[in-house]
Amino acid sequence: MRRPWLWIWLGIGISVLSPLYLVWAQDTEDWQYEECKLSRSGPPATIVTIDEESPNGTVLVENMQINGRAQDPDRTISLTLLDNYDYWVILDSARQRLFLNSTGRVLDRDPPSSITTIVVQVQCTNELVGTVILHEVRIVVRDRNDNTPSFRQPRYYVAVNELTPVGTTIFTGFSMNNGARDIDDGPNGQIEYGIQYNPDDTVSNRTVRVASTLTGNLVLAERLNYEERTRYLVIIQANDRAPYPGSRRTATTTLTLDVVDGDDLGPMFLPCVLVNNTRDCSPITYRVSIPEFTDHTTLNPLQVVPPIRAVDQDRNIQPPSDRPGILYYILVGHPAAYGEYFSLNSTTAELLLLKPVSRDLFHAFTLVIKAEQDNGHPLPAFADLIIEVLDENNQAPYFLQATYQGYVSEASPVGTTISISANLTAPLGIIALDNDIEELEPGDIPTKDPQVLITLGDFTSIFTITPVGITRYITLLKPVDREKQMTYTFTLMASDGVQQSMPVTINILVIDANDNTPTFSQVSYSVEVFTDMQYGETVLQLTALDADEGLNGVVSYSILAGDQGDFIINNRTGRITIAPGVTMMVGRSYALTVRAADNAHEAERRSSITTVYIEVLPPNNQSPPRFPLLTYNLEISEAMRIGAILVNLQATDREMDPITYHIQRGDDQEVFNLTETIGLLLLAKPLDRETTDQYLLIVTASDGHPGSTSTTTVNIVVTDVNDNDPTFDLTLPRNLTVQEERADLFVGRVRATDPDAGKNGEVRYRLLTHASLFNITANGSIYTAVPLDRERFGFYELVVEASDGAVDPRRTTLILQVEVIDINDNSPVFSEPVYTVNVPENSPARTVILQLSAFDADLDSNVTYRIRSEEAKQLFTVDRLTGALSILQSLDFEDLSGEDGATYTFQVEALDIGGILPPGVATVIVKIKDMNDFSPVFRQALYKGLVAPNAEKGTVITRVFAEDQDPPGTPASLVRYRVDQEQSPYSGSIFDVEEDTGRIITKVNLNEEPSTTFTLVVIAFDEGEPVKMNSTLVEITVLQPSRIPIFTLEEYRFPPVSENAAVGRAVGLILAAAINTTIFYSIVGGNEGGKFVVNNRTGMIYTANRLDYEEVNTYVLRVQADSLTIVLANLRVPSKSNTAKVFIDVQDENDHPPVFGRKLYIGGVTEDTRTFTSVLKIVATDKDTGNYSKNAYRLIIPPTAEGQDSFVIEKYTGIIKSAISYRNMRRSYFKFKVIATDDYGKGLSSNADVVVSVVNALDMQVVVSNVPPWVVEENKEQLISILERYVQDQIPGAKVIVESIGPRRHGDGLEDYTKSDLDIYAIDPLTNRAITRQELFKFLDGKLLDINKEFQPYLGQGGRILEIRSPDIVASVKKAAQAVGYTEGALLALAIIIILCCIPAILIVMVTYKQFKERQAECSKTARIQAALPPKTAAPPPPKATTNLYEELGDGGTLHYALTRTC
Repeated sequence: MRRPWLWIWLGIGISVLSPLYLVWAQDTEDWQYEECKLSRSGPPATIVTIDEESPNGTVLVENMQINGRAQDPDRTISLTLLDNYDYWVILDSARQRLFLNSTGRVLDRDPPSSITTIVVQVQCTNELVGTVILHEVRIVVRDRNDNTPSFRQPRYYVAVNELTPVGTTIFTGFSMNNGARDIDDGPNGQIEYGIQYNPDDTVSNRTVRVASTLTGNLVLAERLNYEERTRYLVIIQANDRAPYPGSRRTATTTLTLDVVDGDDLGPMFLPCVLVNNTRDCSPITYRVSIPEFTDHTTLNPLQVVPPIRAVDQDRNIQPPSDRPGILYYILVGHPAAYGEYFSLNSTTAELLLLKPVSRDLFHAFTLVIKAEQDNGHPLPAFADLIIEVLDENNQAPYFLQATYQGYVSEASPVGTTISISANLTAPLGIIALDNDIEELEPGDIPTKDPQVLITLGDFTSIFTITPVGITRYITLLKPVDREKQMTYTFTLMASDGVQQSMPVTINILVIDANDNTPTFSQVSYSVEVFTDMQYGETVLQLTALDADEGLNGVVSYSILAGDQGDFIINNRTGRITIAPGVTMMVGRSYALTVRAADNAHEAERRSSITTVYIEVLPPNNQSPPRFPLLTYNLEISEAMRIGAILVNLQATDREMDPITYHIQRGDDQEVFNLTETIGLLLLAKPLDRETTDQYLLIVTASDGHPGSTSTTTVNIVVTDVNDNDPTFDLTLPRNLTVQEERADLFVGRVRATDPDAGKNGEVRYRLLTHASLFNITANGSIYTAVPLDRERFGFYELVVEASDGAVDPRRTTLILQVEVIDINDNSPVFSEPVYTVNVPENSPARTVILQLSAFDADLDSNVTYRIRSEEAKQLFTVDRLTGALSILQSLDFEDLSGEDGATYTFQVEALDIGGILPPGVATVIVKIKDMNDFSPVFRQALYKGLVAPNAEKGTVITRVFAEDQDPPGTPASLVRYRVDQEQSPYSGSIFDVEEDTGRIITKVNLNEEPSTTFTLVVIAFDEGEPVKMNSTLVEITVLQPSRIPIFTLEEYRFPPVSENAAVGRAVGLILAAAINTTIFYSIVGGNEGGKFVVNNRTGMIYTANRLDYEEVNTYVLRVQADSLTIVLANLRVPSKSNTAKVFIDVQDENDHPPVFGRKLYIGGVTEDTRTFTSVLKIVATDKDTGNYSKNAYRLIIPPTAEGQDSFVIEKYTGIIKSAISYRNMRRSYFKFKVIATDDYGKGLSSNADVVVSVVNALDMQVVVSNVPPWVVEENKEQLISILERYVQDQIPGAKVIVESIGPRRHGDGLEDYTKSDLDIYAIDPLTNRAITRQELFKFLDGKLLDINKEFQPYLGQGGRILEIRSPDIVASVKKAAQAVGYTEGALLALAIIIILCCIPAILIVMVTYKQFKERQAECSKTARIQAALPPKTAAPPPPKATTNLYEELGDGGTLHYALTRTC
């Protein structure tokens, strides 16, 4: 069925909607073109501001206000950043917001970054129509006051003369950019100066003040005084001018102001003793003594005490040539006739005696001497001089007493003065007088030191006497001992150098001191008592001996303990008895402690104790006494002293009856003494083993009862002591002869015997003199050891010593006379090997010019002389017997002149008549002396010069010159100059001539009237013989001041000149002025190397040669301005006004690259090193200064497989730090380069290689030392350098590295901080790997003794290495391995585990390979997509050096490795 109405309605709809569609389409197109445009009005660029150092992420632009939507869905625009240099800006496209990107860095407006503006382009792409619009965003970085001013110099220095007036500008050193600098901008970077108040030095605060806060120039605020203070330290403060005072930053520096000494004080006499706390010297008196009637020529100059000397109190006037001299005068004196006898040298202050003085006329002279400066300073100094006339030495010294008695304690220390009384309260004074010094009447007290020498006749090693004074005192030189010697007697004698006194006797008694302790004969005693003993019966008699004297030797006894009230002791006798009322009980025993003490003062008392053991027994049965032994065997030295106790033979009697002892037989000569009651055997007479060497004594003990006698035998063997000297046999000849020139000749024989026994009797011989020339055998035969030379020594005195074989041998000497028999074995020898004689030319013939002398050491020799060469015989002759050398004809200097001058050389001979040896030969050099034929001749008869009216001392005026026609190089041709003071006395006091140069100079500071003319007579003289001279006139005119130019400034300071400045660059202008005068400028000093030149007419200074800051950084030129008329007349007039100083500073440029200390740096890291641990410090130095010497460091290092850098470096310190983990990387190493660039990374560069090896504890050794760890830490560098040297002896170039320093570690975990462990390892530069610890141990342990010697200065006294051992971890590993123990079963289990683990590993490898293939396919797909995309505009490349540094260094492999890590 057809539906026509449907088509009809469709047509109507289309016709109605078509116009609407066209309108809608038009609106849609206009909207699309509005996208990417700014929705705001105003300038097209977006300008914002931001503070420097703003934090990362700071919003720069909140909304760019760009039309369109930049995020899905419904995206209409795309936003991209262009020209984003260094990626400082981050774009958030969705919100059209810009952020600051300062990750890991700081936005710094100041140098070296200097980021003031950041400009980026925001590119907007209209996604609807494809149009692109760029929107500029300008980010202005605002300055913050974040930098502190810094001074260009760490310290500043200025020297100011103390005479400088207050208000004078003394320091301008902050000008020309030499002061403080602030790199901030605007007011934040403007500097103003001030003086910071220093509460610790208020004087320095007020000494100077700031004249201008902007320039920092300082003026003197207070007068300086060099004598009070020589240095001021002024703290200069520089602060910026930030708008808010609270935010201002400040820097300080120290200005050292040294005060220069000026001539404001006069001289002073020395020595100077200050009065209290003033600077004034106490009046000084000089003294001298002269003997009467003495010839003055033998005394001059007189020896004044102290020597007369004065110095200028201004001791440090600079330069030293400006320091004035001192002149001395005698001002007045008494008596008035002093001028006839004395004079004082005005320059040396030597005091001279003019004629002998009689003491009858004058006893003394008192003079006042004056010292003043030679420059007319108005402040002289004065001193007294006392001259004493001494009596003629015609009387001998004498003592006031004939004998002296002195006392000294044996306890007195060295230096004690001998006392006059036994109580030691006053010293013993010895007075010796000399009437030549002072004549005294009886009763007069001496007032003058006689100055005699008193000598001791004996005991000079024990006593001495004070050398000066009226009263002398005797003092101890070494301690004395009364027990050894009680008295000392010696004589004293006084001498005045000519005569001696009569000797006097000195007796010195040594007073006892309590220096000995009472001593018991036994440590303990054992006795028996019986029950029937009654009160008062003796138990034991104790005796203690004390060698001291008086109360010090009186012994008192007491029982301290153990008596239980049953016993008492007599405190004087030491006798122990039964106490009253006591009944002894059988079986009881006692142990008594008995003390023996002397009776000295309580504080000095000495004592000892003994123990007495007592046993109580029943009543005895009248048994005889019993000896403890039946036989006593003794060995006694024959040196035993008389009275010595040999043995205690005390017997015991049960009934305690008294016992009597006797020597029954064996002592016929009564050599021994046996005490009858106590049984002590004593030595009664000296022993002599050589007479009797053994005694057998029979001793009896009896208690008085019949049959109560017992005997014992005492066998005494006398032992030998070395008490006999060897004795020579004097019957053998002692006057011997031997022929010279032969060795091993028999000379003679000696024989000695010694009666002592054993080694003490063995005789040995040796020569005490001439042991190198003679030998002596064991039997005493003497032979020559070497050939003797009679001509050297014809007679020898041999001292032969015979000694025995004891440890401390006894010796005897014998003197033998040995005469050497002569043979003819010497040639004559001239007195000199070369004779040099000067002969005046034209001397007449037969003139004797030289006396030859030769000597033949042989006996009976006759010497004759002759000339060897025939040629010499034509001019000279010699007397064959006397040796007189004379000339045959007159000699002429000019005829004989040659290359060696007028010199003739020949040889002469001395012959021994009858001798067979060759003759002696000597060389004679005859020099013909040229006589002075010509006088010096001046080039001009008259010289003229000009001088300023106020010229300073030493000003050069003109120069005279004279020539001498005598041969050059001879003294007669050497010309010197001096002023003729007789012909020009006044001019000669003002002007002088330099002796060597002839320059006429001012002698003093001038103050003369202009137009005055002085005439100076100058003499030129030579040094010939005779001296010849000539003279000339010098006219010196004082110039009008108006004709002397005046500089506008005394000192000129120009801006610094770059060291790269071209030759001819203008430096600065100097300017001087004078009335109607053309100025001529010149540089007269300070222009070393001719670096500068001045235009003579304009005064402009230019560079004349290339400058080098590193050689000289400051020049101080002295410039002079003269009238052109005077210069054309070849004259100059230097003065204060026409000379000036020019200060030129050289500005440093960056013309030197950094220099590494070595080309290869070696370091190490351990496997457990943490990230960012310091590994190695790299230091490069730069000869430039300032920023040009500040280096920035970076590394050129291949990345790891994970794309990480294995190390990083701190940019400005050069410290390399770890950046990854090095676990399981032992025995591997990293090799890379370090780059140093000066000027904070913007200047010149250089590089060095770095090798870092990975180690662990298995590569280390521990150096254990006995000093604390901090000592090792303080001296680490020196100790490591020592160890490194010993390792490098085995492996050249090896590097020793410290891993740690800590306390001594023990295996149980304990730490000892009194000792230290130094963990070290070493890197081999050939393999770049660690040396094995076994090798390191071998290198060091074998040299441990030498290493300890070198360690000693650093470890201190006693410090040393105890051992070198392996770390504890090595021992732990070994112990663990030993503990595990591998058995067959364990090995089988291990194999099964390995097989089971391999199955998962294979599966992992398969899965990993599959993932790799998928990743490879994905990368290929991505590469095809990227190749199909259109190319984009590239962003500005980062700095060039960061993309191909590996290629620059020739490491293309590293670059390829880095690129292949991406898809």
